[in-house]
Amino acid sequence: MKILSFKSGHDGTVAGADAARGQLLFSYEAEKDSHPRAAPVTPDTFIDAGLWFRELPDVLALSGWSGTGSTHATASGAGYFGTGPGSERIGKKTFFGKTLDYYSSTHERAHIWSAYALSPFPQGQPCYVLVWEGALGDFYEITADLEIRRLGRVMEAPGARFAALYGLADPAFQLPPGQQRRQDPGRLMAAAALGRNGAADTQEQALITHLLEAPLEQALDKVRLAASPLCNAGTQSQALRDLAVKLQDALFLRFHDFAARTLTKGYPLLISGGCGLNCGWNSRWRECGLFQDVFVPPCTGDSGCAIGTAADAMRHFTGRAKLDWSVYCGQPFLDDRAAMNGALNGARTEELKLETVAQALLEGKVIGWARGNCEIGPRALGNRSILAAPFEASMRVRLNRIKGRADDSPVAPACLEEDAARHFSGPLPAPHMLDFHQVTDPQLQAVTHADGSARLQTVSRTQNPAFHDLLTAFKAQSGTGVLCNTSLNFPDAGFINKTSDLCHYARSAGLDGFVAGTSCYWFG
Repeated sequence: MKILSFKSGHDGTVAGADAARGQLLFSYEAEKDSHPRAAPVTPDTFIDAGLWFRELPDVLALSGWSGTGSTHATASGAGYFGTGPGSERIGKKTFFGKTLDYYSSTHERAHIWSAYALSPFPQGQPCYVLVWEGALGDFYEITADLEIRRLGRVMEAPGARFAALYGLADPAFQLPPGQQRRQDPGRLMAAAALGRNGAADTQEQALITHLLEAPLEQALDKVRLAASPLCNAGTQSQALRDLAVKLQDALFLRFHDFAARTLTKGYPLLISGGCGLNCGWNSRWRECGLFQDVFVPPCTGDSGCAIGTAADAMRHFTGRAKLDWSVYCGQPFLDDRAAMNGALNGARTEELKLETVAQALLEGKVIGWARGNCEIGPRALGNRSILAAPFEASMRVRLNRIKGRADDSPVAPACLEEDAARHFSGPLPAPHMLDFHQVTDPQLQAVTHADGSARLQTVSRTQNPAFHDLLTAFKAQSGTGVLCNTSLNFPDAGFINKTSDLCHYARSAGLDGFVAGTSCYWFG
């Protein structure tokens, strides 16, 4: 049984699953291939997904969706909310002349089943699930017989409440009450990474309480907060950075305290929703001692929902809800050099030799690296990466300027899994760059944040042979199997996925060269 699953709305994704083998075939996110961030499904995405199937699939699945802030918004499929009766739509659809089974379940269920399907725990292991995102802030239990039990709502819209602080501080934010920019949660997480924690003063505490406790339409109303010292204080202000840390801490404690009171069976915790991209929160969940284990999928945001609905459909039709998967099951790289009309003129081209790339990195060059399929989720994990040597603080500044970020923004390290304990402390391995680790090696200045932490990715040969081989080659020349690793993309766009775009980006951003497939291109 083959399942073709769609996630409509923003963060559009098309996923395919083979139910007979319990395998995720692909997950193609519409933003990948340099399309705008959070793009809906495009004809390109649909056509790329269709290339997987020699014949039409057996099941057509649709992840439910609707506008969350308007009661008159038209729902797609089973809609946004619900896990009980009425949260599924089951029937038949005629699709390109063939009658298929049709399955749709809510967006809420998609988050739950995505985390469950991708988690390493065997079917039959009861799990807790936390879904926290722009609208949902709820805990659930998945029983041994795959029943969802909702344990309670901690907070409505934690992601939206958190992001509201960034819009408050940004003089450019002029949207009407209740509206937000999808980039703001990530921007505030980045600001928090540069903040100083401490006790909130009276004004800060009043603002935190308002953002977390006021009715949502008031919490997202900048006009109501015009008298706040944070209003239009600036997105680079230290006041914003410091309050972001305090708000982040206060929000986490609301969820932690609920979990400590309610989730008392010690089951593993699965985390889904956009808040699952906050490494500080993920690390605190792992360290809190309430759970047997913690798992966060790399596509924890809405881009994982097509996978979740495919898994939910598989559960409905087969009774199984676990998937074998790879983080590298996004779109394959397209080498379109033949249509580039001289765009590579002036670049020196040679066959990929890892020793040559490693030497260039050691000499201080910054290199784009695109091999194999895209990663699923937003983290560059060695297939769509910008790479550099990790030793000099000045390299962090250069990378941040290439990316258009503040000079002191953190830059993530990728490290050979077998060497990680030499350079970093904390739970290992960490293959998906979703937790903070303390840096214990003083030579790694480019990847050490002001608080001594780093958002680590460990790389095994099984996980990514090509990237592991490059790290090994760099270690052979430098003595250290660590590289700076940041995402390869145009501003406000998904990963670069073709040679022509990569060449244009490398020239415009000031990279020293790039690797595309088995070829190297050098400038200067």
